[in-house]
Amino acid sequence: MIHKIRQYTEADLEGVLSSWENASKIGHPFLADEFLDKERYNIPNVYLPNADTWVADINGVVVGFIALLGNEVGAIFVEPKHHGTGIGKSLMDKAQEIHGDIEVEVFEKNSIGHRFYLRYGFKPLSQKFTRQQETNYYG
Repeated sequence: MIHKIRQYTEADLEGVLSSWENASKIGHPFLADEFLDKERYNIPNVYLPNADTWVADINGVVVGFIALLGNEVGAIFVEPKHHGTGIGKSLMDKAQEIHGDIEVEVFEKNSIGHRFYLRYGFKPLSQKFTRQQETNYYG
């Protein structure tokens, strides 16, 4: 299926939340439900208003998104049934087109994310520990 990358609009919110929720279930099974509930609230109320967000669209249906905070990827999520189809790469390509060199932080236990970023060509930069999880930075 052919997808297009376009700027996020408020009408895309349900597709963005669906992509985030479905991809989080497989990429972040280690996160507590309370944390995920808070993030579900934060996405439309805190993150999206402060991010440059782009969506992947197939026939008018949002199947993934990337939220950029300057040159940092604040979030990138693709519906699991579309993993491996080039949508994530297209979203990252858009981020690079806009910002050049980009960085990303990923949870240590998110093996799907690590594989994706390494395949894309990112190199590990540093590691950080928080109360929630250990994270790694790539650039």
